[in-house]
Amino acid sequence: MNPAELESLEREIDALRGKVDALRAEVGRVFLGHEDLVEQAILALLAGGHCLLEGVPGLGKTLLVRALARALELRYARIQFTPDLMPADITGTNLLVGDERGNRGFRFQEGPVFANVVLADEINRATPKTQAALLEAMQESAVTVAGTRHPLEEPFLVFATQNPIEMEGTFPLPEAQLDRFLLKLRIAPPTVDHLVRILDATTGGDPASVEPVLGRTDILRLRQLVREVPVAEHLKRFAALAVTLSSPSTPEAPEPVRKYLRFGSSPRGAQAMVLCAKARGLLRRRYHASFEDLKQLAVPALRHRLILNFEAEAEGIDPDRIVDAVLEAAGARA
Repeated sequence: MNPAELESLEREIDALRGKVDALRAEVGRVFLGHEDLVEQAILALLAGGHCLLEGVPGLGKTLLVRALARALELRYARIQFTPDLMPADITGTNLLVGDERGNRGFRFQEGPVFANVVLADEINRATPKTQAALLEAMQESAVTVAGTRHPLEEPFLVFATQNPIEMEGTFPLPEAQLDRFLLKLRIAPPTVDHLVRILDATTGGDPASVEPVLGRTDILRLRQLVREVPVAEHLKRFAALAVTLSSPSTPEAPEPVRKYLRFGSSPRGAQAMVLCAKARGLLRRRYHASFEDLKQLAVPALRHRLILNFEAEAEGIDPDRIVDAVLEAAGARA
């Protein structure tokens, strides 16, 4: 690349970074007190993956996704998952229609999954059959109805929410579907100061509005640029070691892994760490991923990919604690 092309690319990247900064600011106007979560949701968007949001009711899971969707010039759809929701309610179905001449034929009616940003609210309330319909869309960016494949428009991003304390009448997501989520984000209760800000914003005058600042073309270009960010060999080795040491069958695995896990992360865990680290580096005005980027993204990339055993469940072991042990062990060997 000659100097003129390099200068042009740098100007383009700076302009796109400015739009991402505006996106972060727009979402932060209504989703208060969780700057790190907003950034991680944006990283998933730029890395081309889906997000699972976990938190008790009232913490703003739906608000975060709705604000993000409004700040993007993209199609948005919300699906409220219930036990009686059917796959066709998500994917769409073939309808028998007629024309003015009396001719009849089938026409495909798109379901709500044919959007760019899909909120799967309380995803664990749907039956496994309905969850599987969403799984195909997440993995293949397409749905199949009556033997016909219907591609989904890119970018396609699913934000799924679930309540960790209310399990009656729910269908826990199978490990295969959990693994399809690039990141799992936990929304913690707000601090006193943040709660005061929330009260000021929601009990005063007109609530803050969100304006669209980032379009489809920009997102697809950013995704392309993220893929081109270089990662040093020792950083890729660190991510690979972290995933390998999360398996209890690995002889060098740390003690918490051998004691509390049935299975460790799949290779998708390392892919999530590296892709999101690339995106984080780019947004921080660097043209490479750093060790700090990997460490910051390791917990949301791995926590839902660790399968706890009975002993861990009985003792209430937090997967985040095991991820920390894995990172320490990987750092010592990298």
